[in-house]
Amino acid sequence: MTTITAPTTTRRAAPVNIPAVSNHLPLRRTVETSFTMAYRGLLKIKHNPEQLFDVTVQPILFTALFAYIFGGAIGGSVHDYLPTLIPGILVQTVILTSVVTGTQLREDMDKGVFDRFKSLPIARISALAGALIADMVRYTIATVLTIVVGLCLGYRPGGGFAGVLAAALVIIACSFAVSWIWALVGVTGKSASSVQGISMIIMFPLTFMSGALAPVQTMPGWLQGLNHVNPVYYMVNACQDLMNGNVYGANLAYSLIGSVVVIAIFAPLAVKAYMRRA
Repeated sequence: MTTITAPTTTRRAAPVNIPAVSNHLPLRRTVETSFTMAYRGLLKIKHNPEQLFDVTVQPILFTALFAYIFGGAIGGSVHDYLPTLIPGILVQTVILTSVVTGTQLREDMDKGVFDRFKSLPIARISALAGALIADMVRYTIATVLTIVVGLCLGYRPGGGFAGVLAAALVIIACSFAVSWIWALVGVTGKSASSVQGISMIIMFPLTFMSGALAPVQTMPGWLQGLNHVNPVYYMVNACQDLMNGNVYGANLAYSLIGSVVVIAIFAPLAVKAYMRRA
């Protein structure tokens, strides 16, 4: 008896489309992850409110001290000195507050927090950008307190509400740009104390020579010349123009253009350094 077996047909599995893997996230996803990391930064402030000490006590203390100590000597009276002091102390307070950004980044990296961030499916820039965006809340608090203290001391801005608001927005934006410099210093620094020391050594001369506390015209000629390459000098002049007269001039343009240039240069450098050393 002959047995006939039907030929067996081999079924081939349908090809599975494997999605392509990319190391680059779309812009929308990058923005979303950056704001998620910023929310983490705000939660840190919520659970550690002592982080707000420098942006709550310092504006009140500095504004009152400089007004009553230097007001009579520089402006003739406290009231006449306020149009120079309040815009200047606003810039000084917020710019010096941006130094803390690099210090806190270095502390987080020393604790190993950023090692975990590198393993997450987020854009490389999100961990740094999120921390810097969260710090803008601190800049806003320092700005509001400085202006309120100035009003309590008798300062009446000639630029009105519009000029004060414009000056506040400008200095917050400029401080965000400057914070990228300190983010790079924080990522490459060896310790939080060294980062803070380097930052203060650089920022104190720049802020005090910028005309924030005394008119630049009273300084030696060589110091006036140095101010032409001092970015803080243009920020101080821009804030004085806006708060005292609501004037939108060259100082404002230099400040904003300089901020864009700083971000374009130092943000990529900070991210590259972060990926190497975090």
